[in-house]
Amino acid sequence: MSMTTEAPVTRDARDLLTAEELAAVSATVQLNNPGMALSVAESIVLEALKFEAACAFNPGARLKPSRVVDEGWHALILHTRIKARLAERLGLFVHHVPEAPDTSRHDPHALAQTQDAIRAAGYTPVSTMWGGPTDTSIPVAASCEHSPAPPEGTCTGDCGNTGPN
Repeated sequence: MSMTTEAPVTRDARDLLTAEELAAVSATVQLNNPGMALSVAESIVLEALKFEAACAFNPGARLKPSRVVDEGWHALILHTRIKARLAERLGLFVHHVPEAPDTSRHDPHALAQTQDAIRAAGYTPVSTMWGGPTDTSIPVAASCEHSPAPPEGTCTGDCGNTGPN
């Protein structure tokens, strides 16, 4: 008897928003980053969507975006109607925990864990978008990394800490 294994389904983050919604959020990234090419802004938003999906599929995990992806996530958060529709599609509203920038809290394992969660959710992270807080190869206005809020009732310590539990 031979066993066949199917390749994992690869999802496209573009399927999470309409073309109009993606354009609106990408335009916000561009507005916050004068001179940024639309293709770069859109790529940042697509990574933020993958992050959002990974958080929705792993509600107890302490996932976090890179500084670059955080730029796209903040733009998405500003579009509350789009974010609400996305939450309906994903089955969970991912909350944001605002924190003051502090690169000393950076945990490189958290970014790797987040990329693993993105892969597990069926998406392929773009590695160049997932550098640490001092990586400026993709210049963005965001100066920090944030994490989604833990599910209600699960916080047992510093709920603003961006590191994994």
